[in-house]
Amino acid sequence: MLDVRRMQVLRAVVSSGSVTAAATNLGYTPSAISQQVAALEREAGMELLERVGRGVRPTAAGRLLTEHAAVIGKHVAEAETALADLRAGRTGQLVVRYFATAGAALVPPALARLRGKHPGVRVDLKLIDPHDPLPEVEHGRADLAIVVRPPQPARDGVRLVHLLDDRYRAVVPKSHRLASKRVLDLTDLAEEPLIGSEPAGPCLDSVLEACSAAGFTPNFTVESDDYATAQGFVAAGLGISLVPLMGLGSRHPDVVVRRIRNPEPSRAIYAAIRETALAQPALRSLLAGLKAAASQER
Repeated sequence: MLDVRRMQVLRAVVSSGSVTAAATNLGYTPSAISQQVAALEREAGMELLERVGRGVRPTAAGRLLTEHAAVIGKHVAEAETALADLRAGRTGQLVVRYFATAGAALVPPALARLRGKHPGVRVDLKLIDPHDPLPEVEHGRADLAIVVRPPQPARDGVRLVHLLDDRYRAVVPKSHRLASKRVLDLTDLAEEPLIGSEPAGPCLDSVLEACSAAGFTPNFTVESDDYATAQGFVAAGLGISLVPLMGLGSRHPDVVVRRIRNPEPSRAIYAAIRETALAQPALRSLLAGLKAAASQER
């Protein structure tokens, strides 16, 4: 196999016309240059230089390798420039995954910040609700994902950054007896028919754990798996729903929203990040944008 560094030494000899001149240009001794050329000739199995007076000139094999060395040198220079651009955040691509309510509240302002600071960076953005986005990062398919409280520690190579605690609210029909209360104890809902607003997973787990802490098992009479649809069932008088604040961007006119206490259900929202991706300034900028957007939701 041909040594690329020795090919560049040969190129320097050919372009300067002598071993001595190449040694001066490269900062080596003439002996070291001669040794590199000799080693390359052994690898090639052919002579690469012939003496002409006080200098040298390439053989046919020497010209061939010199031409390829020039192409390789150009590609290396282009690679170094591209790497510098990536290191500085001028180019590159980020793969981002998220779930719906985080997409609506956190991702748009964070992306706007990213594009303002790193306009040359492309973003592969995909909603993967209702699935958990964490495995996308754990398996190296995404650089960053917005996730709800992971049920277990993330794998090695993944960093979890807490963004906010998204607190739940009770969505109550306007005509319901509890609508007159400004704050509800969670036990106020123990005997009420409840409208499920989300599928099984870490979000629902947060609600179930809070109800268990309050001493009851919730009675879900309708499953909707969607916050807006759940509000429609509530407005029709079919029950009460528990919806996180980030899921209440638009509210049905026939419901009221009330705080809950003792305890207050909450889901923890994290950014899951591939550790190796943190070397990219663009990803650090995106994370800063997510933190800023999350601070507005608290």
